[in-house]
Amino acid sequence: MSSAKRVVVAAPAKINLCLHVGSRRPDGYHDLQSLVAFAAPGDTISIETGEDFCLSVDGTFAADLVADDNNLALRAARLLAEEVKFGRGARIDLTKNLPVASGIGGGSADAAATLRALACLWDMDVPDRTLYELAESLGADVPVCIRSAPAWMEGKGERITILPALPAADLLLVNPGVPVPTGAVFAALRERRGVGLDWPRGGFNSVAPLIEFLQATTNDLEGPARAIAPGVGEVLGEIAGMPGALLTRMSGSGATCFAIFESDREITAAADRLAARHPGWWIRKTTIAPPEFAAPVLFQ
Repeated sequence: MSSAKRVVVAAPAKINLCLHVGSRRPDGYHDLQSLVAFAAPGDTISIETGEDFCLSVDGTFAADLVADDNNLALRAARLLAEEVKFGRGARIDLTKNLPVASGIGGGSADAAATLRALACLWDMDVPDRTLYELAESLGADVPVCIRSAPAWMEGKGERITILPALPAADLLLVNPGVPVPTGAVFAALRERRGVGLDWPRGGFNSVAPLIEFLQATTNDLEGPARAIAPGVGEVLGEIAGMPGALLTRMSGSGATCFAIFESDREITAAADRLAARHPGWWIRKTTIAPPEFAAPVLFQ
């Protein structure tokens, strides 16, 4: 057993740089393709071994989250304990910094971070395949959050190809404060690109080729999300008009949108301008995070 008394893990925001949707599957999900990156803003999971499983939540968006047995982080902990036959529980402290139901991972990232943290705390060499299988049973977005590394995501989200590190592009994340139900967005989907795109095998050595690749893609869920939550269109219209914005798009099923900027000076100016115009919006200036950002940290 590890001598660690506590493990802290970052649960970074998941950004769908592009998202193409295919046909509806017999299991009710849709086939999809997505280039996924992770950004430094995120939730934080802190875990200690306990006699039973319990969850406490604090942070900016704690009031929007119910800390009951249906919480993905708590479900992930119980699943892993059952899988590895661990006889005790865990005390999970979740600092909720990301908006809820916002298209940037949220609960999925929390669940994946919980699996990583517990495997570390309990000093168990849990095979990657086991972690991915547990993640898949928790939700379509959880598997890609296990590594929190740049990835090409396919199937319903369970087929993950880890990619080389992406360039540290300047990102502006903006959410108008409106939750968008994923099920409703998919139900309203009419037009889709399908899943015939080849993943970027050569990687990207700078921001310019990344932008060139993304300009030939889209997020198929953006149209229905705009119809359900007009605030999405308002955000995209605002950030698209900012000087230095190279590409603007919605992430996941919304409502968080992002813009890739040319320089730190321009992204700072854009963030300040948006904050002054829309004090109720969630606005974060960040960059694409390296994979090691989500590595567990042990405290004795």
